[in-house]
Amino acid sequence: MAKAATKKRVFKGLSLLALSGVLLSSPLRAQSGSDDVPVGYTTPIPSELLTPDTVQTSIGTFNFFDGMPDPATVRKTFENLKFIRGYETFLTLMPAASIEMLRHGHEQIGVDDHTKVNLMSPLNSNPLFLTGNTDTVYGSAFFNLKETGPLVIEVPAGLGPGTINDAYFRFVADTGGPGPDKGKGGKYLILGPEDKQPSNTDDFFVFRSPTYSNWLILRAFLDDEGKPDKAVANYENGLRMYPLSQKDNPPKMTFIQGGDKVFNTVHANNFEFFNELNRVIQREPIDFLDPEVRGLAAGIGMEKGKPFNPSAADRVLLEEAVQVGVAYVRSDMVTPRAADAYIYKGNPQWFTAFAGGSYEWLKDGGQGGRNLDARNNFFWAYTVNTPAMVLEMIGAGSQYAIAGTDSQGENLDGGKTYKLTIGKNPPAKDFWSIVVYDPQTRSQLQSSQPFPAKNNKRNKDMVVNADGSVDVYFGPKAPKGKEANWIQTLPGKGWFMAFRLYGPLKPWFDQTWKLNNIEPVL
Repeated sequence: MAKAATKKRVFKGLSLLALSGVLLSSPLRAQSGSDDVPVGYTTPIPSELLTPDTVQTSIGTFNFFDGMPDPATVRKTFENLKFIRGYETFLTLMPAASIEMLRHGHEQIGVDDHTKVNLMSPLNSNPLFLTGNTDTVYGSAFFNLKETGPLVIEVPAGLGPGTINDAYFRFVADTGGPGPDKGKGGKYLILGPEDKQPSNTDDFFVFRSPTYSNWLILRAFLDDEGKPDKAVANYENGLRMYPLSQKDNPPKMTFIQGGDKVFNTVHANNFEFFNELNRVIQREPIDFLDPEVRGLAAGIGMEKGKPFNPSAADRVLLEEAVQVGVAYVRSDMVTPRAADAYIYKGNPQWFTAFAGGSYEWLKDGGQGGRNLDARNNFFWAYTVNTPAMVLEMIGAGSQYAIAGTDSQGENLDGGKTYKLTIGKNPPAKDFWSIVVYDPQTRSQLQSSQPFPAKNNKRNKDMVVNADGSVDVYFGPKAPKGKEANWIQTLPGKGWFMAFRLYGPLKPWFDQTWKLNNIEPVL
């Protein structure tokens, strides 16, 4: 019996590393159990069911007595669980906090209901606005369907791509060129979560949003002289928003020039993020998020109808969770992990914000689930979620290519000089543009140039090469004779850029026209 008892004490007291060596050396035995009967049992027990007395992990040592944790282990595991839930809440619900801060930023400059529109004509580097474009004329407004009921939006003819996103940054509708009005203008009727559809909607393009708060972002283009005046007049004379109940006497619209104002639309990267998110949770209908996602927020004490008031210790832990999340998204920002983010095979410089060609970031049409890295990458640095930025829409919509490294794979340095050659005949029906961004704010880089950008409509003085190509230079000083083709960067700061095509044409999609790499100028 003594010999048998010795054999029974197979795993008792082993560390996890020792146990893993046993399991790995005997995989078939581990999966099927063994002839050994551990102490305290009357039958053989599969080894993979047993927890050793000591487990070494990256967050510390766990101690157990017969599978029961000691108090220190209990404390560590629950602290770690709250950290994980805080981290996942930051990443998973970033879209909600991002669009909430867009709403709040508009409110700061007086655009606080559906009768007011922020005209950014154009947008310069004063506002903090995720990867905003200097070269389109934005009309931007927020509306609350709980307050208005069914809302009518009259979109004038001649606008470019427009989009409505809900309070979780989900796609609701496109307007303008990619929308059902096809650029000819029309009336849109937006229904809220509880609104009944009117019996007669023949005059409307009807869409329903799952949230109360929604963002309308419209784009118009500069004229052939590179001026915004015609676009502004089109907004002021044609854009109307009013409750359906007021269709016979619509309220007057107010248009506020916000393109050069100082205001912030970017979510916080510390504990304040959770307060921004909590405003959304409290305002929106409870089922705008599914129970699984709501459970993440509830796991850190954030629930609709209840105060969010974490303890001092929890605030410290949640602050750390945000900082770890920020480190992750910054690591992925200009060198995405998603292989299908890169536009050109074998070229790790140019990438798309919609990896996998899906505005929902679905892998293999959903067979591979959602590409969470790609989704996080987008909402960290970009705004406006629409299939019009993804689908092959010849002559409509828009396409984007992002780069934050040079041809050598090094991060772009504001103290160095670089050159990007845009090949002749860029495939854009409307125009192409380049805008430079600050990696800290993901907004336009602030320098002595209020518009850190070049485009082929406004910047008609750019020097064109004999073969039709255009060299664009980036650096702290303009190369001699290249001032018209130069975008200023700043020593001691990094930068990244977006190349945009509005009204992209077939050569972009079939890649018979390709972007060159950004090259250091030695």
